[in-house]
Amino acid sequence: MAEQEQSDVHFQRLMSDDGSSCGLMAGSADYLQTESSEQLLRCQTEHEPGGHSQPLGGDRERRGEWVSGEYLPARDWDPNLPLRALPVPMQEKRNTRERRQQQRRSFGCWESWRRSQQIVRRRLGEQVARALWGLQPWRSTLHAIEGKFGVGVKVYFTFLRYLVYINLVHCVFVGGLALMPTLLFGGNTTQGFGHFRGNDSVLDFLLGTGFLERSPVFYGFYAPVPQSSPCLNSPLLFLLGVLSLLVLSCVMVVRRTVIGYKHKWMLGNRYNLHMSYRVFCGWDFCIQDPDSAALKHSFIRNDLRLDLEEERFHLRVSQRTFQQWALLYFLRCNLNFIVLILLAGSFYLVYYASKCSQEEQAHKSPDWMLSLLLQYLPPITITAVNFVLPHLFRRISSFEDYSLTVQVNVTLVRSIFLKLACLGIFLFFLYGQVKHKCWETQFGKEMYKLVMFDFLACGLNALLVAWPRKVLLEKYPSCPLVRVSGKQQFLVPFNVLDLVYNQTVTWVGVFYCPLLPFISVLKLLLVFYIKKFVLFRCCEPAQRMFRGSQSSVLFHFMLLLGLLMAVVALSVNLRMAPSAGCGPFQGRDSVFNVTAVCVDTLPRPGPSIIRYLRSEAFALPLILAEIILLTSYVSQGRANRRAIESLKDMLVMCSADKRFLVKKHSTLLRRHARALKTSVSAGTETDGRPIAMKDPSGFQPVVMRSVSEPCGTACQRLSDR
Repeated sequence: MAEQEQSDVHFQRLMSDDGSSCGLMAGSADYLQTESSEQLLRCQTEHEPGGHSQPLGGDRERRGEWVSGEYLPARDWDPNLPLRALPVPMQEKRNTRERRQQQRRSFGCWESWRRSQQIVRRRLGEQVARALWGLQPWRSTLHAIEGKFGVGVKVYFTFLRYLVYINLVHCVFVGGLALMPTLLFGGNTTQGFGHFRGNDSVLDFLLGTGFLERSPVFYGFYAPVPQSSPCLNSPLLFLLGVLSLLVLSCVMVVRRTVIGYKHKWMLGNRYNLHMSYRVFCGWDFCIQDPDSAALKHSFIRNDLRLDLEEERFHLRVSQRTFQQWALLYFLRCNLNFIVLILLAGSFYLVYYASKCSQEEQAHKSPDWMLSLLLQYLPPITITAVNFVLPHLFRRISSFEDYSLTVQVNVTLVRSIFLKLACLGIFLFFLYGQVKHKCWETQFGKEMYKLVMFDFLACGLNALLVAWPRKVLLEKYPSCPLVRVSGKQQFLVPFNVLDLVYNQTVTWVGVFYCPLLPFISVLKLLLVFYIKKFVLFRCCEPAQRMFRGSQSSVLFHFMLLLGLLMAVVALSVNLRMAPSAGCGPFQGRDSVFNVTAVCVDTLPRPGPSIIRYLRSEAFALPLILAEIILLTSYVSQGRANRRAIESLKDMLVMCSADKRFLVKKHSTLLRRHARALKTSVSAGTETDGRPIAMKDPSGFQPVVMRSVSEPCGTACQRLSDR
């Protein structure tokens, strides 16, 4: 029997690419469930005469012990650590507080003041962080969305709020470095601002003409303002403001993407919590509001539904045959070919619409309605293509037999390529049509029309499509046409793509339409409430949900692609000669020549150093330094990965050794207990004295208790060994 029990011991390897492996936890569970552990726990929970239960003997050196009814710690904690953060009982926290107060009396005045200031600064920082956390907009709304519609839908609204923050930072740079110097020292350049003329109309707000063309919205309003210092002129401040917001946007987006990717890599691709943890530890017992309790119920239910859906898909994938895999790959190749055909057709349609729009602007039609339609033809075409094709991509991905999360990611990749490519084709066509006297303002008008029509499409979709569809479904549920349309669901990928597209347009047009970040902030605020209305009034929770934490990394990566596209577009466009009749760079050969006057006024070594940094001679050592840094980071990452693997091996081996030794020890204990029981029943013990026997583990002799010896004493001796 002992050999059979020893054969049950097995070893499990905790692989790094499978975060859901539970070998270590399974070993700990088996360790706690062995018979010897149960005996120790039963015996050591017997109360002593003092009324306090004894802690486990093996943890005394680490956790302290009870002596005369008082818990004495084995070591003191960091004096700067708050009491609420100490993992000790409440009585020990009180004792720690008293000891700290006694220690402060022995300190000098300077040391006491320094420690008190550290505590004050820490508490002030906590209060400021708590206040800033409470000031976050839409916090309760996001909590309600998470509980009713899941984490995936909440990721969209969190992403929208993040874009609002980015555009607010842009507003600070544009307003401080570009707008304020022109308004304060512009003189004659701002005389036409704020005055309506006879030919101004409401259509100017849609086309960017008339009143808006003379306002700070567009590039032509900003004129060169003479300053006392050559390094503080308005062209240089304008260029510095645009470049600063692009660099800051790059830093913010890259940081957010890297943090999300690092979190995903640490968890692993197949990371999931145990179902027992979700069921027994997922509830927050501090919830007292019935509405909050209902939201928490919905959140846990959605999370469990997502886990079960993913497990079902992985089980089906593991049962595929070779023939099924071959047919699946053949089907995927054909579907990708169809996707390429759809993309090529959409690109040609955008190019043709841009050509017709430019012809209309050259030869204006007498009909104002037709003229407005033709001028808005590129935004209409781009919006229509971006609305129809992602739905087709979604249908196509459903036939490719991916998991739900992979389907979402594939649809996102195809759709973002569609949106960025359509925008790139439109920009390429505009670059070839630079023939206007103030072409920067004309370019800014096109970006302004893209942003405006995208907002109009969002509002019209909510009022004319989503809401009537909901009303018809409620009033005529038995109508076949209404049932074919089905219940509306909030499609997160498509809505996120709209945000990425809008932000990309904002980055591309910020040089030619400096107030575009202000317009984007107002637009995003209105879009939030429009989408909230559509979500709560017109949509129902999706039956199949995806894991938002995995897709959020892809969202920020797509935003980074949009930023890179904007930087490339601006780099190509700024190489052209600026207009001679408008803008802060009029009369200059290039935009970047504005820094030459400032560089020449620097002290003697300054111009030479700056010219060397801009030359090709500095490029080689810069590339070598980057290669060295990248090599060191890659080597450090590989070394850390090997160390993690070794530590995981050590944890598994330690757990397996403990299980093996405990099972062997418990087997020997049962064998000697049976032998003792047999000898007692045979009458070998007649005088009631304890029988000395050797410890089965082979360390020290253990005295088994006699009939009159208390159970707690014998078990305490066993635990001390």
